[in-house]
This record gives sequence, structure tokens and C-alpha cells, in this order.
Amino acid sequence: MSQSTEHRRATGTGHDPRVAGLGAAVSRLRRELAGHPRDFADRGIAEEELAALAAMVAEGAPEVRRLHRSLLLVAGAVGSVSRLAAALHDVRVAVELFGEPPAR
Repeated sequence: MSQSTEHRRATGTGHDPRVAGLGAAVSRLRRELAGHPRDFADRGIAEEELAALAAMVAEGAPEVRRLHRSLLLVAGAVGSVSRLAAALHDVRVAVELFGEPPAR
């Protein structure tokens, strides 16, 4: 049984609250990135990966390995923009709630 299925069962609902939390964190970072006045080299990468994260949230059962990959790409793209640090931190915390990706 997947960790996501176990979490839904433990909460007694048909949805996983971690997915909702991730969605909120991704939305916040997307809004703050859109409102950021300066352009930077990897902005497009951040926007693409945040869109991918939002799509995974919309599907309802994100793949842990893909979540971590997207987080790394977003962090690398916006990590030097201090104005986005708090929103990026929230995304990281939300991704970490899904656990570590399985070993290859």
C-alpha cells in the first residue's frame, strides 16, 4: 500500500491533506514569483517546475521521486532570490511530508 493511501486512510477522508498543503505552498510561490519585479536567468525553469508541481497536485497523488526532483530544480532556480525564500521553504516542507524517494 502506498504512503499516500495509508495517509488518506489514517485521516479518515478521501483526500490527502499533504496534497492540499503542497498545493497551497506551490500556489504561494507561483504568486510571489509572478510578482517578483526582476528577471533572473533560471526564472523559466522555476515557472515550469512549479507548473509541474501544480499539475501533480491536481492529479491528487504526486510521485515522491518527481516531487523531490522538481523541488531541487525550483530551489536551484530561485534559491538566490531572498525575497522568495520563505515561500520556497514552505514548498520544501510540504514536499518533505511525503517522505524520502525510494532508493534506486
